[in-house]
Amino acid sequence: MNIDKIKENFKGDIHFEKDILLNYSHDASLFEVVPSLVVFPKDANDIKSLVKYVSGQKPSDESISITARSAGTDMSGGPLNESIILDTTRYLNKIISIDDEKGIVEPGVFYRDFEKETLKINKMMPAYTASKTICAIGGMVSNNSGGEKTIKYGKVERYLKRQKMVFSDGNIYEIKPLNKSQLEQKISQNDFEGNVYKKLFALINENYEEIQKAKPQVSKNSAGYYLWNVWDKEKEIFDLNKLLVGAQGTLGITVEAELGLVPVPKHSKMVVIYMNKLDRLGEVVDTVMDYEPESFESFDDYSMKLAIRFIKDFFKRLGFWGAIKLGISFIPDMLLILRGGLPKLILMVEVTGDDEQELIKKAETIKEAVKKYKFQTKIAKTNREIEKYWTVRRESFALLRNHAKGKRTAPFIDDIVVSPHDMPVFLPRLQEILSHYKLDYTIAGHAGNGNFHIIPLMDLENPFSSEIILDLSEKVYSLVREFKGSITAEHNDGIIRTPYLSYMFSPKMLELFQKTKDIFDPQNIFNPGKKVGGSFKYITDHVIRNHDKEHSS
Repeated sequence: MNIDKIKENFKGDIHFEKDILLNYSHDASLFEVVPSLVVFPKDANDIKSLVKYVSGQKPSDESISITARSAGTDMSGGPLNESIILDTTRYLNKIISIDDEKGIVEPGVFYRDFEKETLKINKMMPAYTASKTICAIGGMVSNNSGGEKTIKYGKVERYLKRQKMVFSDGNIYEIKPLNKSQLEQKISQNDFEGNVYKKLFALINENYEEIQKAKPQVSKNSAGYYLWNVWDKEKEIFDLNKLLVGAQGTLGITVEAELGLVPVPKHSKMVVIYMNKLDRLGEVVDTVMDYEPESFESFDDYSMKLAIRFIKDFFKRLGFWGAIKLGISFIPDMLLILRGGLPKLILMVEVTGDDEQELIKKAETIKEAVKKYKFQTKIAKTNREIEKYWTVRRESFALLRNHAKGKRTAPFIDDIVVSPHDMPVFLPRLQEILSHYKLDYTIAGHAGNGNFHIIPLMDLENPFSSEIILDLSEKVYSLVREFKGSITAEHNDGIIRTPYLSYMFSPKMLELFQKTKDIFDPQNIFNPGKKVGGSFKYITDHVIRNHDKEHSS
């Protein structure tokens, strides 16, 4: 790369120091991929300039590419690349405007800062993740994020109204829904943008039935390109945002996003259900869902055991009195557990609204409705009571990550989803598969969606660790395929799951994914190896070994 040439039209910062490159060789995944260059664009024009430079260099340097990155909290290896990493958080971090209906932001804005401003007018963008204090908007759009409130509010795709993107020709385009006549007008432009619309519309139209048949039949999915969502034949609306959201920056780079907002409910209550067996889980989910909860989460007995086993961590993270209060607050739960035994799964059903008395009645009605299943239940009525369950649910991953000497968290089967009706059969079979590998792990997730996050601890120094990752993934994804689920509900494909897309999609659909990539990015300059072009060899070659040992000099 010719750094001087890049600097001619690039006002931002350019780094190639070893410590910075190593810092950007990781995200929250199990990979290490060292880039050649890390850049911090000052504005959208810098991104345009860099894209044009890379496009010009590509014919003579096949390895050159750009991967956009914001907060780096991705668990799939999505923002990792051996060429140029483009970080938006240093300068492209402005909240442009917020009103009652929407917020307009740059991609490097941290969600916590955005939320702070929206809460001032009692509004929120509800498709936030458990990592909402450390993630950024660019990554949320790029991954089509979801989280605790997805069951009621859906994922980012529901709130992305408009965005501005730099495409591979180095120009900025505004992306918004088009009616049929607007689409025809775009197609008639006969320029790069017009050809994108023309070719993509033709691809979708000519393969419409195949594409619709391929749509995963689960409540949420982040696998593949969402070709089934772009063209609404009934309403005659063509919306590229439905494809670009969740595309992991493989089709272009977002420079501005407009996100819809919803009101924040004033009150919340929670019904807690302690399930000592899973055979009636589907029925419980059906019963609860009739009451339209805002959140329907879960954590398993492993998470509870971790909380007990590593109770000292709560003292460190919450402070002495915070941990004491947490422990005291769980005394009633311990009494319930003594009567009913250690539960296999703890379900957290949260209902929200503006009328507190109505919420209490609703929570009591839900408790009464699940009484027939003969599980221990209780109602958490205060914010402090509710928060203790969220603490265990959210902290189990951190507990796992911070313990077991010589091991680290290895997210690779961390985001599977099946129909909630299938969970009573699916979960025992899943646990049977996991039992053969003697791994410490937690299972937490979104019970109402049938979406579970399984995070094992592994010794990645072990030369057999890569084999275990590939072998276990193959078994788990085969089980997911049997139940017609998705290998990723919200964490996306990245390095870790792209090679497994054949477990969900036909060869024809994989071909259509590649053609989609070629339409937007014919030279493959944007975030290569994600969504298409990934390999098992790349996974095994880039699993983190001993970082300190390798880079201590």
